[in-house]
Amino acid sequence: MASSKPQVRGIIFDWAGTTVDYGCFAPTMVFVEGFRAHGVEITLAEARTPMGLHKRDHIAAVLALPRVRDAWAAVHGAAPTDADVQHVYDDFAPRQIAVIAQYATPIPGVVETVAALQARGLKIGSTTGYTRAMLDALMPVAAAQGYEPDASVAADEAPAGRPAPWMAFMNAMKLNIYPMTALVKVGDTPADIAEGLNAGMWAVGIAKTGNELGMTAAEVDALDAADLRARLAPIYQRLSQAGAHYVIDSVADLPPLLDDIERRLALGEKP
Repeated sequence: MASSKPQVRGIIFDWAGTTVDYGCFAPTMVFVEGFRAHGVEITLAEARTPMGLHKRDHIAAVLALPRVRDAWAAVHGAAPTDADVQHVYDDFAPRQIAVIAQYATPIPGVVETVAALQARGLKIGSTTGYTRAMLDALMPVAAAQGYEPDASVAADEAPAGRPAPWMAFMNAMKLNIYPMTALVKVGDTPADIAEGLNAGMWAVGIAKTGNELGMTAAEVDALDAADLRARLAPIYQRLSQAGAHYVIDSVADLPPLLDDIERRLALGEKP
């Protein structure tokens, strides 16, 4: 039941780049390999551009990029069609499932932060651009390393993936939490932020560990402080412009924000 005192009661996290897979590499590498299998080379940046969407929608968005569309037409003799999107997706899905467990390591600070949130009485949900089959291959490996949310909804279990709010609503039902203002969406892409806003939730962007920076932990650690700040500044701006109420480096920075959200709720503010 709803509490009489405004408070945060649950967090809905994204997966790759937010809670596991520092730098969001699992889907990125498979997208590159999948397009290569169809005779078209795409860059890592092109693979990352629509990140956060249902993977079929993601493939459609990559094929709609002018350079990729033209490259496809040069190889296949015609602009890509919806049937081509399906063919690439049908090839992509098993490739992703085959390697996803290799990218299930929780991002530093996630296990400890989630434990602290749960000790505070919060429930943990999750949404993703992955399908249920992909998530089923990922989740047991993440759980064995200490991260296991209370609820999960995959992109193919909802009427539509991000930016639609349906996965967030389905999480709220599984967690039995309402109103949606008592939930916080945390993710590393503009699509995550849009999902949270469309669901009427507080939205928090993740800048350093996710798709927008797209670097491994070792690569990030090798940067000097000034270089890292310079790389993160435009990411903070992009996620803020997407509508994020807050942007932080990583999930480890989340707990202090919850006190501020509860302060705003007590003042009658809504997302």
